[in-house]
Amino acid sequence: MQIHATGEATGFIPAPGDKGKPITVIGTNSIRAGFDATCLRQALNARSAPGVSDLVLNPDAHAGYGAPVGCVLTSQSHVYPGPVGVDIKCSMSFLQLDLPAEGVADKRVRRALIDAILERTPTGPGRGQRSARKARKVGEALGVKVATDGAAAEVLHALGIPGEWAQRCEDAAHVAHDGTNGALAARLEWLRVNQFSNFLEKISQLGSYGGGNHFGECEVVQLGKGDREREVAEVFGLRDGCVGFLSHCGSRGFGHALASGQFRALQQKFAAWNIPLPGEDKELVYAPLGTPEADSYLDDMALGANFATVNHLLINALVLEAFQEIIPGVKGSLVYFISHNIARKELLSDGHGGFAGEGWVHRKGATRAFPAKHPSLKDTPFAETGHPILLPGNPAAGSVIMVAAPGAEKSAYSVNHGAGRCMGRKAADRALDQKTVDDEFVTRDILTNCRQYPKDEAPAAYKDFDAVLDSVKAAGLASEVARLKARFVIKDADASLKGAA
Repeated sequence: MQIHATGEATGFIPAPGDKGKPITVIGTNSIRAGFDATCLRQALNARSAPGVSDLVLNPDAHAGYGAPVGCVLTSQSHVYPGPVGVDIKCSMSFLQLDLPAEGVADKRVRRALIDAILERTPTGPGRGQRSARKARKVGEALGVKVATDGAAAEVLHALGIPGEWAQRCEDAAHVAHDGTNGALAARLEWLRVNQFSNFLEKISQLGSYGGGNHFGECEVVQLGKGDREREVAEVFGLRDGCVGFLSHCGSRGFGHALASGQFRALQQKFAAWNIPLPGEDKELVYAPLGTPEADSYLDDMALGANFATVNHLLINALVLEAFQEIIPGVKGSLVYFISHNIARKELLSDGHGGFAGEGWVHRKGATRAFPAKHPSLKDTPFAETGHPILLPGNPAAGSVIMVAAPGAEKSAYSVNHGAGRCMGRKAADRALDQKTVDDEFVTRDILTNCRQYPKDEAPAAYKDFDAVLDSVKAAGLASEVARLKARFVIKDADASLKGAA
């Protein structure tokens, strides 16, 4: 199928049957040529779902389950679990330390930091607090509050998380479909009776990374040289030449169980009612807003999102604690916590610089990008700059912190969530040489906790990060504020888990 170019880094694909707004494509010629047939077919299938008003393919887009990873879907009438994914509120966070880069130059210091972090934040599928000696222990009552209240003051205090960090979250807490905590608590109680006999086991995964593409990465911050970049960096709280810590994870087994339960329940409804699926894809189930099915999905998504929020904040608190153990006196502050697997009720662009009312924006492997003056940033620290956008590349190429430009309107105020895969996991395992993968880390003086870095997560398995960023900039969506240079990586090397989208 043909992608029609409209600019250096923009294009479109006609909607199925040429009915409705075309699919917006963000990417230069080379990026657009790299979209595989499955990714494009999934985009068309998702665009054809009832109630979809807009669909965007970002430059990191690649085939996922149902909808592509790296897409944005908007609707004022329906919710769609597929364009959120199974890892509800998979997110990025960045912790800025006051430690100069020289503080982690010594390999022995970095190795000690890795060990101290792993004593507190376990990695690997299914692993929780019991496998980390210095983890925070979360009991049943606190676990319920985490799921229903998110980063509430009581929850943060109980876990030893600085209370002000809640102000540095895209969303510190999520509520039920009716806007209340009461309905969310009732939904959780029902789930615990009917589906979550292992609730405490799932809650015990708070403060852990999990596996697949999740990671923790020690960085050195390198600010851009322009006045604008420096001004924005100051608002963000970034420190040039100092150490920071970038984390990528989500709602762990708790969110996965919630999402999987929703997929099963909706698929059973579609089968019982004999409703056709978009593209005959069982991952593209949906529910009209206001129905019991939509209410249940929104409630379960909120529960998973609250878990993910507290999980990230707790990881950052534990990472800071680990740094302070190895390098006494280090101070740290949260720059931002932002999701890339979530549906949020937002103002929808009218395409002419204004807004066309509220709707649900589903981002699957896509990151919110509100520029300065966006109404949703009113009364936040970022009203005059736009909020931080945390984009992981890979340890070799580095990562970036960006800020949105007004042109993000064309992409439903969204950008990519990283580099995006260019090789499937099995293909990467077959094609890449283990020694070559590991030697790259040695050459770049990047330590890891892995005896062998997982080949399916190697830098070569991902798209050219600079090419992806060039697309974002050329399309006028966002600009760079800082580059992040990796010094060590914490990653799960367990080959039993192949993917955590």
